[in-house]
Amino acid sequence: MVRPLDIASVSSDTIYPDSDGQPMADNTQQFRWIVVIKENLEIGFADGVDVFVAGDF
Repeated sequence: MVRPLDIASVSSDTIYPDSDGQPMADNTQQFRWIVVIKENLEIGFADGVDVFVAGDF
């Protein structure tokens, strides 16, 4: 289920790191899960014009 983000509940001090310097997938199973999750997010947000989904393979 998708619901709108309550902007008032998001702190301006919140930091979303984009990397920890480590590879995302250490093995094939982890890689498959990354692909499954990314693809499903793309399908789920296909109608969202303000949504960008990416994966680090």
